[in-house]
Amino acid sequence: MKNKKIIAIIKFSILIFIIVGIPLYLYLFQWDWLKQFADVNKIKAFFQANEATMIPLYILFQILQIVISIIPGQWLQIGFGYFYGIMSTLALSLIGAFIGSIISYYLSRYLGRDALRVLVKPEKVGGIVEKLKTKKALIFIFLIYLIPGLPKDLCNYAAGIAGINLKLFLIVSMIGRTPGMLGSIIIGHQINAGGYLTAIIIASVATILFLVSAIFHKKLSAWIDRISAD
Repeated sequence: MKNKKIIAIIKFSILIFIIVGIPLYLYLFQWDWLKQFADVNKIKAFFQANEATMIPLYILFQILQIVISIIPGQWLQIGFGYFYGIMSTLALSLIGAFIGSIISYYLSRYLGRDALRVLVKPEKVGGIVEKLKTKKALIFIFLIYLIPGLPKDLCNYAAGIAGINLKLFLIVSMIGRTPGMLGSIIIGHQINAGGYLTAIIIASVATILFLVSAIFHKKLSAWIDRISAD
């Protein structure tokens, strides 16, 4: 029993390192490298310099952005949307997000589930897991992915630890993240086409949605409670 606890703690420590340690290291010691993901011009220059391998590189960066959540994904999508068509970029983005979501889900499921039982009293584990599997939790997940600016990709880890059905989670999360992805891609495409007004409108709408959700989060939560009870 003692050995199982030690193994569970080690596995949980590895998970914490992936979720917190790597992002913290990048933020503190690799800020210049990280900053390029928040600069559309640098992203465009990078893809131009690696034109022959642009597509697999983009998918790889999209996966990394999901697994290492500190990397901002919207600028990647804007940068790649600058070069490619809207629908092809969306397809590549969804492929990368799909793979990245599965990786982070299974990382947390393998590394975090045992720790949940070690760190929380066994009789409470079942209750926590069941709460995270409820209709309300799935609606929250959907809205987190849908609303621009919220920390979406940590949900992948929470879903894995909670043991939420992977197929259901992927359906909810992929549908929820698609409008935001599409908006970022259209912004990049419109910048390339000279449609700056369209890009500004889309960015403004995304900002307004985020501010409204932040201001009215209590009412939003109450609304979720009501529809979950139906």
